Amino acid sequence: MQQYGLIGKSLSHSFSKKYFNSFFSENNIDAVYDEFEIHQIEDVNNVLNRNDLSGLNVTIPYKEKIIPFLDELSSEAKEIGAVNTIKITGGKKIGYNTDAFGFHQSIKPFLTKHHDKAIVFGTGGASKAVTYVLKKIGIEVFFVSRTPDYRLNQFSYDQLNENMIRSCKLIINTTPLGMYPKIKSCVSLDWKSITDEHFFMDLIYNPEETLFLKRAKKNNAFTLNGQNMLVEQAKKSWGIWSSK
Repeated sequence: MQQYGLIGKSLSHSFSKKYFNSFFSENNIDAVYDEFEIHQIEDVNNVLNRNDLSGLNVTIPYKEKIIPFLDELSSEAKEIGAVNTIKITGGKKIGYNTDAFGFHQSIKPFLTKHHDKAIVFGTGGASKAVTYVLKKIGIEVFFVSRTPDYRLNQFSYDQLNENMIRSCKLIINTTPLGMYPKIKSCVSLDWKSITDEHFFMDLIYNPEETLFLKRAKKNNAFTLNGQNMLVEQAKKSWGIWSSK
């Protein structure tokens, strides 16, 4: 039996175990998917050094921190600077990024001519995959962070003003704010500046509609959660694991 799993710090919100075990059962695949919670990245070797693993997914907050523990990166993962999928073959641990594929598949049917500039909340591993895709398709990106680096088009929450919101019609949350169980959390925003030309995406999928999306919808924006992105990146992960 093949063994797969998910590495993260807090996995009570995760859908991956249920998704993959259902997928394995429905397709008569002799495999099982588990969760591996670790409290600090240094503990990851306890998982990576197991001799029964064929592949892993990685979630917050370890998508960037995992890289030094791997033997090799795909060219895309190297360019993005974050890993969410690991293939283990012959003891060799190779890092990939399927978040970028999942995000692109999820968002591309809904982009219009209005979405030439984006505000991205967060600068972590998920944000890096989102940014990689947006830049590839020619969308200018501005970041909002608690600890902005002003050399990198990053702004603090205090600097996010009405003009920025009106000119950036694509607004994406890549932070865990609003994720179960802290569902009353939300990024700070001037909601009066939102129009029906705005497109809000939250990478969170639990709850299905975050406070961030509820407030956007109330102001007539189009909204999308992270569920489809998650499914698409999971399919891509399996494609990597199952390829010879």
